[in-house]
Amino acid sequence: MATLTALSAPDIRSARRLVVKIGSALLVDRKLGLRRDWLAALALDVADLKARGTDVILVSSGSIALGRGVLGLADGALALEQSQAAAAVGQIRLARAYEEVLAPHGITTGQILVTLEDTEDRRRYLNSRATMETLLGLGVVPIVNENDTVATDEIRFGDNDRLAAQIAVTVGADQLVLLSDVDGFYSANPKEDPTAERFDLVEAITPEIEAMAGDPVSGFSKGGMKTKVMAAKTAVAGGCAMAIMEGSVLRPLTALAEGAARTWFVAQGDPQVARKRWINAMKPRGAVQVDAGAVTALRAGKSLLPAGVVAVTGAFGRGDPVEILGPSGETLGKGLVRYTAAEARLIAGHRSAEIEGILGYAGRAALLHRDDMVL
Repeated sequence: MATLTALSAPDIRSARRLVVKIGSALLVDRKLGLRRDWLAALALDVADLKARGTDVILVSSGSIALGRGVLGLADGALALEQSQAAAAVGQIRLARAYEEVLAPHGITTGQILVTLEDTEDRRRYLNSRATMETLLGLGVVPIVNENDTVATDEIRFGDNDRLAAQIAVTVGADQLVLLSDVDGFYSANPKEDPTAERFDLVEAITPEIEAMAGDPVSGFSKGGMKTKVMAAKTAVAGGCAMAIMEGSVLRPLTALAEGAARTWFVAQGDPQVARKRWINAMKPRGAVQVDAGAVTALRAGKSLLPAGVVAVTGAFGRGDPVEILGPSGETLGKGLVRYTAAEARLIAGHRSAEIEGILGYAGRAALLHRDDMVL
């Protein structure tokens, strides 16, 4: 098959942090319901990756498809309230199914439901990121889905391809795999054009590449190739390589590692570097001035604790960008602050153990976490 670059394809066996998106058509059979054998085989892949030290996040469609079967809703488009009702019924079954297939491998699962609004609001974004980082640090496999029970058209991703890409960027994943009903990205829709050619590797998403994207071909799927290319643009800009592959085979991630047909979109740099670049481009809403001891800690790669802060200026909310100033007022860098300006002024100069007594709640130990700073 064709390639747009001489670069070598990524290997998921070397992934540090992997996000896997699972389409409804793979999980749910119209007549038989949940494909448990396929899901159990996927669990084997996840267990193998976890054993290699890879953090794994699953972004799973399927709640509405499962729920509409249980509720006996007819095929075709559903009204918003019907979709929300189906999601409410299907989501609990979907979460239980993941728990049942992963628990025998000693893997704990956690459910995270999000909307587009959660990723656009900086405070909610930081909350989601902190939750997922904590779960991954505890060895949990988060199961993420759009919160279809409450999402309206105005606050929806609309498809889990783009949601998966946003999650990948949020957690600093280095690889994203879209398990789909197509085996890669083609020059045209292969179901309509027999001369369509699949690309093994796409180095850059050009206007020509975008023009090749087609429309959905699956009865369940909301995301066609256009949404997959949109997802790829988000992922690669955040330093995350993305693969599209046909996922109906048992153990699809093993198949991918062993050379199955697929298309990889090449990452534009390292995910942590991309995140730092994003933070550095933000306009500060205020500033925190630190003492000499904090400067030493920051340059050693540590987070900024309240004890090292000597002054707070500006009016900012939690999650806003702030400038980090040294003892003489010199600029040291920028970061996303974990407290409001009013809270930061109250806890400045105090030890982390004193935060609860000052604010009335435990809060977070760091004022600026090292992952949210660029010096």
